[in-house]
Amino acid sequence: MTDPVLRDITLWTAALVRQFPELTEELAPGRQGPAGPAPTAPRPDLDELVREERREVLLLHKLHGLTGAGRGAAPIRLHVSDAIRDVTDGVVELEEAVRARLGLPRPGRAQVVERLRRVAALLDDVAGDPVLARHMRDELRRMARRCARALGDTELVVRVSGRCPWCDSVSLRAFPDRRAVLCVNPACVCDEEACGCQDDPAYRHVWLEERWAELAAAAGCGAEEFAAAMEEVPC
Repeated sequence: MTDPVLRDITLWTAALVRQFPELTEELAPGRQGPAGPAPTAPRPDLDELVREERREVLLLHKLHGLTGAGRGAAPIRLHVSDAIRDVTDGVVELEEAVRARLGLPRPGRAQVVERLRRVAALLDDVAGDPVLARHMRDELRRMARRCARALGDTELVVRVSGRCPWCDSVSLRAFPDRRAVLCVNPACVCDEEACGCQDDPAYRHVWLEERWAELAAAAGCGAEEFAAAMEEVPC
C-alpha cells in the first residue's frame, strides 16, 4: 500500500480495534458498589482536551462538509463513558457514510470492532474516492486519539538526529508504537498533495519503515538510527 492516506487509515483502524475494548475494561471499576475501589479521577487537563476535540470536529466539517461524531453524556466515569459513546456513535456514522458514498446498502447491526473491520475491508473501494479517504483518515485518527486520552496513554517519543527534509528543522522524532518517524514541527508543510499536513494543522508528516532509507538520505543521518529508536522502551 503506497498511498499515505490509505496507510494512515490502516494504522488508525488498527489502533481503534486495539484500544476500544480497553475502554470497556477501564469503565468497569466505576460500576462497583460503595465498597469497591474508588473510580479513577478524570485527568486535570480533560477540559482542554475536550475543547481540542471539538475544534477538530469543527475543522473536519469545514474541510470535508461531513459531520464528525458528537459527544454524549454518561453518569459514571464521565471521561471514559463519554469516549465510549463518542467512538461508538462515530464508528456507526462512519460506516454508514462510507457505504452510502460507495453506493452500498446500509450495514447491519454489529459491535464497534466488527464495524471497524467491515470498514477496513472496503479500503480498495475507498481508494478511488480521495475526499472519502481523507474523511475516513481524519475521523479514525480523531477517535483513536479520543480513546488514548480516555485511557491516559502517553505515546513514547524518541528524538533522532538529522533535519526534516521539508522544513530543515531538527524536529524528527521516532514513535515506536507506530514504527514511524514524524516531523513534530507544527509549521512544517510538505509538497506531497495526498499528505494530511496540507489541509490539517493537527497532522504531522509521517515516514513509515519502507521510507526510512529515503528519509535518512535526505535528513543526513543513518536509517539504522531509526530502527534502533524503535526498540526504545519506557523507563
